Amino acid sequence: MSPQRRTALASVFAACALIALKLATGLETHSLGLVSEAIHSGTDLIAALLTFFAVGVAVRPADPGHQYGHGKAEHLAALAEAAFLVLASLYIAVRAVLRLGSSNPQPVHAAWWALLVIGVVILVDVGRTTASARTARRYHSAALASNALHFASDLAGSFAVLAGLLLARGGHPKGDAVAALFVALLVLAAAGRLMRRNVDVLMDRAPADAAAAARQAIAAITPPVDLRRLRMRQAAGRHFADVVIGVSADSGIRQGHAAADAVERAVQAALPEADVVVHVEPEEAVGAVRERAHAAALGVPRVREVHNVTAVELESGTELSLHLKLPADLSLVEAHAIAEEVEHTIRDEVPEVVSVQTHLEPLTEAAEGTSPPAWDVRIDRELVARIVLEETDTMPRELRFLHTDEGLVAYLTLRVDGSTPLAEAHARASRIEERIRRERPEIGDVIVHTEP
Repeated sequence: MSPQRRTALASVFAACALIALKLATGLETHSLGLVSEAIHSGTDLIAALLTFFAVGVAVRPADPGHQYGHGKAEHLAALAEAAFLVLASLYIAVRAVLRLGSSNPQPVHAAWWALLVIGVVILVDVGRTTASARTARRYHSAALASNALHFASDLAGSFAVLAGLLLARGGHPKGDAVAALFVALLVLAAAGRLMRRNVDVLMDRAPADAAAAARQAIAAITPPVDLRRLRMRQAAGRHFADVVIGVSADSGIRQGHAAADAVERAVQAALPEADVVVHVEPEEAVGAVRERAHAAALGVPRVREVHNVTAVELESGTELSLHLKLPADLSLVEAHAIAEEVEHTIRDEVPEVVSVQTHLEPLTEAAEGTSPPAWDVRIDRELVARIVLEETDTMPRELRFLHTDEGLVAYLTLRVDGSTPLAEAHARASRIEERIRRERPEIGDVIVHTEP
């Protein structure tokens, strides 16, 4: 038999003895205080029996039907015990009020041996309160902890009954009823605390102290991990933690598993015997945030084009800026309303974005263009070909010109090695555009396209 069950069984025997002793003495002396204590001890017996069987169930290992174990059986038993306490305290309170309101209360015979009985009861209460509290602390048992609280209220009630008997012995017969009422209120308060604590566990209320300890332990891990979510609950003194962490998107499986192991060890060091489940998620790259924001902005009606989307990572989150092209005939009020809708949409669909700045641009209508004769752009063609040859050591793959309302526009296609990074290819195209504009200002615009 486990130590928890031995302690509960000892409480059963003690409750039986106290019921017989208190009830016999109370009936003999007409003491309502002692009778109320006998009824109180009757609830002790029921509570001790519930605890005895609940502890036996709670220590069973997890099985397919109860994959988190059977620990909540203790809390169900404690809740049932609290219900018995409420009923007993209400009965005692009614009897005490009736006796206090009576003009001719029944006399109480506070004989010396009745005082001796109360002294024995107090000694027993001290012993079983101490034993239950010590075992509850050692094995983190909610049912035994509730028993200890129950027995402690018994001890206080026994002292109240002793005071009532002494008052009755001194010529104040209603002192016994006052003691009984005090016991009832004491029991009712203990039942309320017991119910609140065990309902919190049964409703999976997060244990604040344990959650803080777990967060602190995870924060101390080296190298640090990104804690995204921590959910905790408890049963029968054991904590269950569900943890979600973020690791670098380019981390391997071994690295992710190592980070999860580190979190599990840290939490179990802070909360011994905790059951910890760690889920690993890749950290989202800034580029993915830009793409999601771009798609969210394009989903807003009347937004025609989105470009120059820039994301900046800060400690508080991601700040985003982007350019919006809207119909040119909109008023500023209408355009501003659309921009605000874009900002709200991005915040809703990309929660990690904490700030959005929009730049409004009118959508340019399609312009008419004509192809100039070859002799008209001969000098321009030679200039562009020379600049491309100097920058890339090769001639342009394609080069054509158009006359538009904005002036002469050059369309240029470059050959670039397929293994060249995109950033380097873009920089090369930008240099060519700048040189053409600087050496031939008559060209209104240069559009450079790169191909492998």
